[in-house]
Amino acid sequence: MLCSTLSSTLLLAATCSLLTAGVSTESIITCDDGISVQRLSCDNGVILVQAVLYGRADRETCSEGRPPQQLADTKCAQQGTVDVLRRRCDGKRWCELNTDVVRTSNPCYGTFKYLQTNYTCYPAIQIVICEDSSTRLYCGDGQVIFLYGAYYGRRDQTTCSYKRPAAQVQNVYCSDPVSKVAESCNGKNSCIIKASNSEFGDPCYGTYKYLEVAYLCQYPN
Repeated sequence: MLCSTLSSTLLLAATCSLLTAGVSTESIITCDDGISVQRLSCDNGVILVQAVLYGRADRETCSEGRPPQQLADTKCAQQGTVDVLRRRCDGKRWCELNTDVVRTSNPCYGTFKYLQTNYTCYPAIQIVICEDSSTRLYCGDGQVIFLYGAYYGRRDQTTCSYKRPAAQVQNVYCSDPVSKVAESCNGKNSCIIKASNSEFGDPCYGTYKYLEVAYLCQYPN
């Protein structure tokens, strides 16, 4: 059942066997009130988004104070929402967004909608590489790399901030998913990657960036 939901480019090497090893699924619901923020987080491991609904599937969820006509359409779902969440959140330990991010269309006029996200926290090796630095991803003998996600940019003011001017670490809304790491490393026992604008482009000029990578070592099938 889960196999069909894993077409994201950041999970190129993932297989269903990686996702059915006794992990549990979390479900978060955020009403589309314009102010609420949805936060996905994992105490251990990284996020793998499985299913997302932006719309309405019942009359009870986010119904408080709403007139009946705003709750009547229970077959309301925007297409493509799961891809938006995967691009933003897969492979991260935490991820925050509001419904403005996914409201690319109005699937049912007059209906009060909500965002429901189902995700799994899956074990992973996490590495941060500061801009203009290199590192080696590696696995044990006979194992190969399966990349969960790679993001280049900045999401906080403390990571890779040593001796950096304040202006270079202020922009914390700069983090783009990159597929080049998967192309270079998936299926290999080890690989060397460099965090640089020449490799991944510059998502935020003037900001000192870093590369976040989450991967798993597995014996090849």
